[in-house]
Amino acid sequence: MQNMISRRSWMAGCSTATLAPWGQALSAGSNDPLPVGAVVTVYRTNSHADVIVGKILEGWQQKGGPGPNLKIVSLYADQVPKGDLSRGLAKKHGFRLAKTIDEALTLGTDQLQVRGVLSIGEHGDYPRTAKTHQHQYPRLRFFERIVSAMERVGQVAPVFNDKHFSHRWRDGRYMVDTARQMGFPLMAGSSLPVAWRYPGLQLPQNAEIEAALTIGYGGMESYGFHALETHQCMIERRAGGETGTRSVQAVQGDAIWKAEADGRWSRQLLQAALDTLPSYNKAASIKDTLNEGAQRSFLGRPTFYLIDSRDGLQSTVAMVPGLASQFAFAAKIKGQDKPVATWFKLQEVQPFSHFAYLLRGITHMFQTGKPAYPAERTLLTTGILDRAMQSAAAGGKALQTPELNISYRGTDWPYANDPRSPLKIEI
Repeated sequence: MQNMISRRSWMAGCSTATLAPWGQALSAGSNDPLPVGAVVTVYRTNSHADVIVGKILEGWQQKGGPGPNLKIVSLYADQVPKGDLSRGLAKKHGFRLAKTIDEALTLGTDQLQVRGVLSIGEHGDYPRTAKTHQHQYPRLRFFERIVSAMERVGQVAPVFNDKHFSHRWRDGRYMVDTARQMGFPLMAGSSLPVAWRYPGLQLPQNAEIEAALTIGYGGMESYGFHALETHQCMIERRAGGETGTRSVQAVQGDAIWKAEADGRWSRQLLQAALDTLPSYNKAASIKDTLNEGAQRSFLGRPTFYLIDSRDGLQSTVAMVPGLASQFAFAAKIKGQDKPVATWFKLQEVQPFSHFAYLLRGITHMFQTGKPAYPAERTLLTTGILDRAMQSAAAGGKALQTPELNISYRGTDWPYANDPRSPLKIEI
């Protein structure tokens, strides 16, 4: 394919500390949509494949209107269950249904035929780990097959990994390190950091955060990840940037209230986060509601992730099913009497337009070679989530995390209703 660079050229370009020439080379002389290959677990209505790939096929609103300047040329589906959409969409839009991941990237040739790869390992029939009940989605396998195809042809392209890198921390570390060594741009993560925020809140870089708390709902792993990404996109802007995590503890039941009595988390911040929501169970006692939830199954119990950062910040992600069904963030800022707080609003009906803002960031990376935000954010949330699940399974034991010595600076990529965002979708 013309303008596709070799791995050697890519690595040489990286050594000059600039990705701009790569982005210029990809788009030089053409405004044609960039070809993209998709690797998915399943493609059915409202799956992550549907709400991401579907917006490339049928526009931001998935109604045939404007969309990203991308074109799906191939798709590999790991499972084809009842209700599959991929076969019908391939006929409608003319993309290739690949039998292997290599074919999805090369179209059966000895060159990459795509300028970007979507790896969407979410939904589908996959087992869970016995002890921690973590979903064993094939994200590592997808990544390894993508890398294998690139190595075979000696070319690279940007890769987006949906949600966390893996249920295992070590897989995520391997994936990020491999991308760095091979020299291809890598993004991952949740749509929450780019969702609507009410009131609009973007902490300034180097904010002096004294304490922070994020509330979430749903399953400890599947939605706990979204809560962690919500949390991380805010606290990474603190003074000195992100420095990594020293320890993680996931507490449930009476241990939640002991942690509060010990000053480990703040009721004031929890209330400030709740107060941003348009509705929550205000009439109910916070303590009574969460205690009732303690009788639920392991994955559905109220759980507080107590996160100690290497720079001394102590923060909390509070999964509060039964109390709230939204995500919100609150923080105590040095010198301010009242907490700052915001609701992270999602569109919880079709077309789930928060994914449009995620796709806008992905498109930016495919077009320029520059991730909208660093993969280190999701590498860290992958590690925190894995350790939180291990902690909860061990009865709330605090786990030291020297391996989560991950430092980085967040970017200023805009969220959905940020005045700087060029994509305007009203919900």
